[in-house]
Amino acid sequence: QVQLVESGGGSVQPGGSLSLSCTASRSGYAMGWYRQTPGKPRELVASQPSDDKAMYANAVKGRFTITSDNSKNTVYLQMNSLKPDDTAVYYCFMRLVPLGDNYWGQGTQVVVSS
Repeated sequence: QVQLVESGGGSVQPGGSLSLSCTASRSGYAMGWYRQTPGKPRELVASQPSDDKAMYANAVKGRFTITSDNSKNTVYLQMNSLKPDDTAVYYCFMRLVPLGDNYWGQGTQVVVSS
C-alpha cells in the first residue's frame, strides 16, 4: 500500500500561478498528476518516471513543470500561465512498477477564474 498526501491548489486568476506537492509513503517507479472535471474521465497532466524524462499533456506543455525530490518521495507541479480550462481536481498518483496500477492521492481543487 502507498499513501499519498497532497498540498497546494486553490484559486487564482487567469495568467496566475499555483504549485502542488505530493509526498508518498515510499518510493516507486513513477509519480505525477492527473486532473478531472465533472462528467469527464481523469486525464494525465504530467508524469515523472524514475528512468525517463518527464512527460506532459499537450494542453500544459510549456506552462506546467513537474519536478521531484527522490530523497523525500515528493513530486511537485508548478503551474504557470493558468487558464480557466485548467480548473479541475488534481490527483497525485504513484506507480510502483512500469505497468502497475496507480495509487491515488485525495485530490486537490484548482480553480482558475476572474
